[in-house]
Amino acid sequence: MAARRAGRERLRRQKITIRQLLSNTSGLFITGLAPELSERYATRATFAEHRFDSWTVDELLALTVSQPPIHEPGTASAYSNGGFYLAGMIIEKVTGNTYAEEVARTIAEPLGLTHTYVRPADETGYPEPYPRAYSSLFLKDGVNPADVTAGNWESMFEEPGLPLLDTTEYNSSWAWSAGNVISTTSEMIKVCNAFVSGGLLPAAQHRAMWSLVSTEGAHWMPHASYGLGVFALDPAVTGGHTLRGLGGSMQGSHFAVVGTPDGEQTIALHTNIEFKTWQVLFRTLEAQFGLPAVPGV
Repeated sequence: MAARRAGRERLRRQKITIRQLLSNTSGLFITGLAPELSERYATRATFAEHRFDSWTVDELLALTVSQPPIHEPGTASAYSNGGFYLAGMIIEKVTGNTYAEEVARTIAEPLGLTHTYVRPADETGYPEPYPRAYSSLFLKDGVNPADVTAGNWESMFEEPGLPLLDTTEYNSSWAWSAGNVISTTSEMIKVCNAFVSGGLLPAAQHRAMWSLVSTEGAHWMPHASYGLGVFALDPAVTGGHTLRGLGGSMQGSHFAVVGTPDGEQTIALHTNIEFKTWQVLFRTLEAQFGLPAVPGV
């Protein structure tokens, strides 16, 4: 409780809005880089030791405010899981229900989804059938994540060619309301079509979801702008097509679903290794939508 009180006080002084939490313009630091998190999962040895650790909401709040803001609220873009943690806490406070219950009530049930749910904090497996997950995105054993910089990071990672590590069974409660959802590609296509076309939200909320901000300089997805938990690709690289979507990445998994506003063309892409480059996604979109070659990916 002390962590929650301290976090609320710090956020009160910063005057962060809910819109800024959801659009990644809150100024909160990039929570995924927090030492308390990276020290558990950054190397093969630490991942093996901590892969079944369970995170509480209080611990995630403490993680969110464990480092100072990186910019004033609303002045720039930086992807932060902490913003979504706070949004999940707000949902629970306002509704009196758990975040998982609200995802079921407001998204899964209206869209008729039967395989989409927030993963419980103690769950470490998946419903059948499911693919195995593999990772090679680790620092060398013995490297302190705090020593990694923009200038030396390449030398800090494991040498290419090492065997992939099976990361299928592990506890992903550290993601919680930032994306700890189990689903299928077909059901995520339904979600994307509803988000993109306006088939789920009232008109005003739909417009708010797609009020976009630039991600330039945010070290996130290239050639894109960000709404409220969703992204749109720059028409300059899509040949004038309007393409919108959502996605995310965790240990041993990378997912994205992208479609046109009319729902006529939607494609879902899942790999059983986590994000390393956007090349696979953009080459797939080029083939599906007849785009010109996207530069720089």
